[in-house]
Order: sequence, then structure tokens, then C-alpha cells
Amino acid sequence: MAIETSSNGTGGAKSEKVVASVLHGVKDLKIEHRTLPSPGASEVQVAVQATGLCGSDLHYFNHYRNGDIIVQEPLTLGHESSGIITAVGPDVTNLKVGDRVALEVGLPCKECELCKEGRYNICKGLRFRSSAKSFPHFQGTLQKRINHPAVYCHKLPDNVSQELGAILEPLGVAMHGGRRAALKTGATVLIFGAGAVGLLCAAMAKVNGAKKVIIADIQAERVDFAVQNKFADAKIVVPMKRPQAIEEKLAFAKEVAELVKEASGEGEVDAVFECTGVESCLQAAIYSTKPGGKIMLIGMGSPIQTLPISAAALREVDLVGVFRYANTYEDAIKLVSSGNPLLPDLTKLITQRFVGFEGIPNAFAMAGRVKDDEGNLVLKVLVDTTES
Repeated sequence: MAIETSSNGTGGAKSEKVVASVLHGVKDLKIEHRTLPSPGASEVQVAVQATGLCGSDLHYFNHYRNGDIIVQEPLTLGHESSGIITAVGPDVTNLKVGDRVALEVGLPCKECELCKEGRYNICKGLRFRSSAKSFPHFQGTLQKRINHPAVYCHKLPDNVSQELGAILEPLGVAMHGGRRAALKTGATVLIFGAGAVGLLCAAMAKVNGAKKVIIADIQAERVDFAVQNKFADAKIVVPMKRPQAIEEKLAFAKEVAELVKEASGEGEVDAVFECTGVESCLQAAIYSTKPGGKIMLIGMGSPIQTLPISAAALREVDLVGVFRYANTYEDAIKLVSSGNPLLPDLTKLITQRFVGFEGIPNAFAMAGRVKDDEGNLVLKVLVDTTES
């Protein structure tokens, strides 16, 4: 799709026309062409090959907003991506044309106190591809090629596929959550939500030495998948109830907590990774956690919730926020390339694949389903935009 391919001396082109998937409104995706210049001095140009669709992408697709963040201009989605380098800027020495890389798409300011502490994921000036939080929006990865800072392009070893390279982004969320939890070896861990992020949190709990990982979801097929594929050791199917009054909600939360204690075999758990953002799950998490335990807040769901906070405070149960990730890619690459026997096969999370830009609308439609037309679970939908 490229034009104007005169060399700039670094393996790139002066400019190219690249195809991009662009969201213009609710479920309104258009294929457009953009002019892409040669990479800057410290940048590389990457041909994006694999992109996993994330829940935030789906919110933008379905609502043209993500919670309080409203899209203000046409936006290319996608941020869980890997690709191959097609050009390098003159100051780049650690990467070359032909290298396969995973893309870390959040660019912090590098100057604030949080950045200097290594907590750049919560930098106020962070720009994140496919998010409408900053303006002009930082366009996402569902385009043929992008220019990106070399420091945030992480080289993949030969035994890590492009698809697995795309999984490194959500794996980073789970890895960051595990670091924030600081689990002791032999801990009992509960995961609420058996979607892709919940399953990755379960996988990281195992890698971090958990004695028992319990996973809970309203979908029986999802928790069955988790146990059958060694992401978890025990499962809970959360009853499909929708209590309304607060007394009824808390009674339901205690009911779910009893299921957790039964599945644990030892009563309450040491830590909970709450990956749904659903009020009833966080309520149940508080009742399910041991005194002195931790609840990791990973799911981005209901922004305002009613919680039995005294049940947490009086037992010193910590509620710990987890937002994206920082400094995870290199460790994640080492982990997935290591052959660690505690790590489940993460490629099994990719349940549906779509090829080319024409397939992106169908990929988004699929990502919003629980099962596909053949009755297969939908966990992670991946788009292959490999150049032919």
C-alpha cells in the first residue's frame, strides 16, 4: 500500500500512504489512508501484524466513549500489538529493519516525579494509543504501519510468535497486578472474572507461587476452560442473581463468599484479583478475603459502588488500585520464552482470528459476544494485518 518509497538512508521511506481503520461514531468504522512520514531520529517504523481487541476498544466501538472519556475526533483503535520493523531513525542503535517487536503504546512525560519513580503508568501526561483521554488523540495500532519510539519497541526472541507478542500487553496488566499484590509463596488466590485479563491474572498467580487459584464467573464454560487449561485449580459459577436493595446485595455477596470458602477448603483467601468491575463481585471479594489480605482492583466497571467498607477496614483488608502496567515488557518476554512449567499456554486465549482491515468490523462484533456461531468461547479476538 506504500507509495513514494525513495530511501532516507536508514532503511525507510520519505513518506508512505498507509491504510488505517478509523472509528467515526458508534460502530462506524471506515478504511482510510494516511500519509506516514519517515520515522523520527529516535523512532522506528513498524508494520503492525497482530492486534488483540481489548475491552476498552470495544467500549469505544459500541458507545464512542469509554466511561467518562468521550471521543472528540476520528480514532483508530487497537493497542495490544506486535509487528516487524521496516525503517529506523538515525539515532536508533538497538533495533534494525526486520526485527520483530512487541509495542508498548503508553508514552509518559519522563519528567514528573511519578515517571522518575518508575510509576510512569500513572503519569498525568501519559499518552496512550487508542485512548481518547488525551487530545489530539494518540491514534491506535489498527493501521498498516506506525512510527513509534524505539525505547517502547521490545524485540521478540525467535520462540515468541507475533500473536504471543500481542498478548504481552494484557499480560503486563496481570504482571503489574501481581507485583502490587506481592503474594507470599503458598497463597490462596481468588480471581473474579474469567475473561482474558482474569485468566492472565490467574496464570501470573500460579507463576508467582500461589498454592491454589480459584476462578469465579457467571459463565460456567469460562471457568471450565480455566481449570481444563491449567489457568486455575478450582472454579465457582456465580449465581445469576440481580438483587436491588443494599441489604439484598450484601446478603448475595456473603452467599458468594461462602462458595469461595468452600472452594478454598481453608476458608477465606489471601488475595483477590477483581477483574470485572461489578459491584457485587467487589462486595463478595471483601467478605472472601482473610484479615490482612489484599484485593486488587483491576476491572474497570461501575465507577460508583456501595461497599461494606467496615468489613474491610476492621480486618485491615487492603483495596489496591491497578492501572495498566509499568516496566513489564522485558520480564514478560523472558517469562513467555522461558518454558516455565507453571505458565499455562497463553496462545489458547486467542479464540477467534480475523484477517485484514476488511475483517475488523466483524472482529469487533465477535469481541462483544460470549460464544461464536459454532458455540466456541470468545476470549481474545485477534486481527492479523500482516502485509502480503
